[in-house]
Amino acid sequence: MRSIIVLGQTNVGKTLFTINFAHYLGIESLTFKFIDHRGEYTRTYTISQAIEFLVSPKPHFTRALHSIVLSMPWGKGRKAFELLDTAGLTNGIHQDEQVRKAMGQTLTAVREADLIFHLFDAAEIGKRDLLSAVSDVDYQVAQFGQMRAGYLVLANKMDLPLAKDGLRKLQDSFPGHVVIPISALYKTGFKEVKSFVRKHL
Repeated sequence: MRSIIVLGQTNVGKTLFTINFAHYLGIESLTFKFIDHRGEYTRTYTISQAIEFLVSPKPHFTRALHSIVLSMPWGKGRKAFELLDTAGLTNGIHQDEQVRKAMGQTLTAVREADLIFHLFDAAEIGKRDLLSAVSDVDYQVAQFGQMRAGYLVLANKMDLPLAKDGLRKLQDSFPGHVVIPISALYKTGFKEVKSFVRKHL
């Protein structure tokens, strides 16, 4: 099965994007597969439960790779794919062992994914200079993504002030890459994301 990985720094909106993109594609009951120190297991949530239990403003709240199988209309049938949500990336070596392991999971999974969705907090980038808002790890991921046709930059939180400034900075910083402005909260830009999936998956 083909796969899409969602990655980026902590608190850029990866998990909310994963949940709401699934909802946008018509999924009401989300069955996530988790892989962590306990092994592999599944949990099923409604959309509201998934947001309550999996989304948090706390940094590094997501500490395990988890994925959901989605599908889209494709020709005369449907095409299934796996959407993987990941732990937030940070520069350097994190002091928490569980966070380090989760980041290791992410970096392993990104090599195996067919498409890469690289999320940024456009509002935060709009407030700050680009060098302080975009990490070295982000640039490394972008360099890796340059070699892949299925690399997509998602400028998230476009519903917040200064996000348009952040979007311009991202477009200037990642020339040659497709940059789609979205709001994971309000599901704006999801039509364009779906079109990208249809074209590249």
